[in-house]
Amino acid sequence: MSEAKVTPAGATDLVLLSDEDASVGVLERAILGLWESIGELTRLRRTHREHYRVTIFGSARIRPANFAYDQVKHLAARLAAMKCEIVTGGGPGLMQAANEGAASVPGGAERSVGIRVELPFEQQVNPFVGQVYEHRTFFSRLHHFMIVSDAFVVVPGGIGTLLELAMVWQLLQVRKLHGTPLILIGGMWPGLVEWTRQAMLSERGALANPEDIEIPTCVGTADEALAILDRARAQWLASRRTARVAPALVGRSG
Repeated sequence: MSEAKVTPAGATDLVLLSDEDASVGVLERAILGLWESIGELTRLRRTHREHYRVTIFGSARIRPANFAYDQVKHLAARLAAMKCEIVTGGGPGLMQAANEGAASVPGGAERSVGIRVELPFEQQVNPFVGQVYEHRTFFSRLHHFMIVSDAFVVVPGGIGTLLELAMVWQLLQVRKLHGTPLILIGGMWPGLVEWTRQAMLSERGALANPEDIEIPTCVGTADEALAILDRARAQWLASRRTARVAPALVGRSG
């Protein structure tokens, strides 16, 4: 026989903390409700935004004077000179290279962004970040990258970089991101893409569509990536101009 739950008279909607199942249910519903609200809010976008945003994902372990460090710094400097915003994880290694490259251009420091996560082995914000955002969870941090970026560049990195790459790739596959370049720079990535082609499009049963495997673009150098990003930015600017003109035409139509 179940034990009766005692609540104050007339307070039939109260949940006592001693009732663990009911308390957990309240928490779960509240958290899901919060995420629904967050999902609605993150649909909002600024009507006018001047700068194209490029997020660069890469290793925290590669130090200055390394070839990859110099390539990433060069790429970020060229993009910042084009008035792009450079977004990274805000830490050391190739994240620092990207922020350093952005900050090396006049006015670029203001467009050098770091989106950090709290870690038990604390990584300080690199000194070239002009704007910093702090997250306590990887989940919210990854979501932040996805909603603020117009293009993604993946340079050599480890498991964290692989996670970031996979999330962007999957969101492009299911069309939760649209018209967003995903560019992989360096010799380590073509092998990964080829593995997905061999493993996921096997004769034993396709686990993906052929077009899904074509989503990332592999290039060997920063300059090759820059050429792709230059074209993508031009298309983005053209679409922004069209979006601004359309309301003006509607306003004059009456």
